[in-house]
Amino acid sequence: MKYLKFILPVALALLVACGGIETNMSKDVQPFEFTTQDNETLSNEDLQGKWWIADLIFTNCTTVCIPMTANMAQLQEKMKEEGLENVELVSFSVDPEYDTPEVLKQYAEDYNVDLDNWTFLTGYDFQTIKELSIKTFMQPLEAPPEDSDQVMHGTRFFLVNPEGEVIKHYKGTSSEELDTILDDLNKVVE
Repeated sequence: MKYLKFILPVALALLVACGGIETNMSKDVQPFEFTTQDNETLSNEDLQGKWWIADLIFTNCTTVCIPMTANMAQLQEKMKEEGLENVELVSFSVDPEYDTPEVLKQYAEDYNVDLDNWTFLTGYDFQTIKELSIKTFMQPLEAPPEDSDQVMHGTRFFLVNPEGEVIKHYKGTSSEELDTILDDLNKVVE
């Protein structure tokens, strides 16, 4: 009971600091500067001052990336409908050797995404994205087994605040989570 008087103010401060949303993470985004689908660079510093949603996918995935990318595309449409077009979407490839900028550009076209606020990233080695996945997003990432080209990776979407801190994760394969993401964005984005 005596700890409650210390825990309650901290919990309230976190809620207020995050615009009244319930957070479930607190990890700083590790510094990065990667190549986009347009052969340009995007860094964590470019995203400072912006709210963004991140995920980890790869284009020749035959399982979880299909609903994840479809959900992200649906999220982008819903964000437009609600006037949340100033939120960035960032998809990190976990198969950077295969996912060249050209491959990522075609993938984006296949999903009919608007590249004005959705960026696909590559241009690093597998170890680099593995470290980012673990240290920033707390997601395991394993290279494909010898007889496969399927990377083992997490399936979450991540909300990153303008200070570059991952504050919440969502089930990326669940279309039901999109309403929760939109509710949270509407609370925090000005």
